[in-house]
Amino acid sequence: MKAKITVLAGDGVGPEVTDEACKVLEAIADQFGRNIEFTDASIGGRAIDEFGTALPEETVEFCLESDAVLLGAVGGPKWDDPNASVRPEQGLLGLRKALGVFANLRPVRVYKELAKSGPLKEELVANVDLLVIRELTGGIYFGERGRRPDPSGEFAFDTMGYSTGEVERIVRLAAGKAKGRRNKLTSVDKANVLEVSRLWRSTAARVMQDEFADVEFEHGLVDAAAMHLIQRPADFDVIVTGNLFGDILTDEASVLAGSMGLLPSASLGTSGPGLYEPIHGSAPDIAGKDIANPIGMILSAAMLCRESLGWAKEADCIESAVEKVIQSGVRTPDLVRANEPTVSTKEMGISIVSAVRELSVSSMVA
Repeated sequence: MKAKITVLAGDGVGPEVTDEACKVLEAIADQFGRNIEFTDASIGGRAIDEFGTALPEETVEFCLESDAVLLGAVGGPKWDDPNASVRPEQGLLGLRKALGVFANLRPVRVYKELAKSGPLKEELVANVDLLVIRELTGGIYFGERGRRPDPSGEFAFDTMGYSTGEVERIVRLAAGKAKGRRNKLTSVDKANVLEVSRLWRSTAARVMQDEFADVEFEHGLVDAAAMHLIQRPADFDVIVTGNLFGDILTDEASVLAGSMGLLPSASLGTSGPGLYEPIHGSAPDIAGKDIANPIGMILSAAMLCRESLGWAKEADCIESAVEKVIQSGVRTPDLVRANEPTVSTKEMGISIVSAVRELSVSSMVA
């Protein structure tokens, strides 16, 4: 069967890192006898320039007809006017809605060779291997909002809301992922203050008790969770939380790995294609310089293989190839200290493709 992947390279460094991920997927297809068909389409700032909209209908059609979507990044200074009627981020939000993805999965793994690269002490980040699952389509980002006159000028409001069903489906997905890992789930909320978090907490507790009693389960307040991510990050296995809290905690957790350029993500729904992208943005300050780290994008491609295509061995091969390259000392500029040697975006991609070929051959021989 042919795997159909829509590629949305996007803006900034998006095209650079996406190119390398596609080369890795092509190598996987060659080595494992798979057939992949790539379709390129526009989103974000590039789409605004070409079509006057951040998400052309043609792009949505391509994505819905594919098995998975690979996304680089959107946005940049050219389109940063907060008063603009069309903004690159609208393309991403619209795409998530069109695909029906409600769960964002962000794994954070610290490679021992890079444990000194981040701001935390090496002993704190040793053995960190966690997964944050963020609810993606509800909460304060999608609630009622507005402004009204106030004696002091204006009063602005944003409403956070979750239904029982929204909490049930994200907790079920997170619990299922925990069963395939270390069997521990932490649900993060603010139930001591927010009514919506009280509903979240009671619903999560019921789902876990009724359906996943064999999974170790705990509740945590978001402020305490933020502190514990720094104090004892290795204690976490899977974290599940709402849209706002997840947005903040996942960026905090990215620091553990030493660079945002290392980390992938997947956005999944109950059916249809998943959306795969690195957690970093478009990084316009380094765009076109061939120095961006493609590993986050390449590991997103590994998640694509596992989650959307069911290619577990291929996903394992990509992840092992990345680990092998890191162990060999190959580094893009974001991973080194002063005066240490670095490689370009393309050279990192070449190294990982080479490792994929070596590992796939050795596994077949074995």
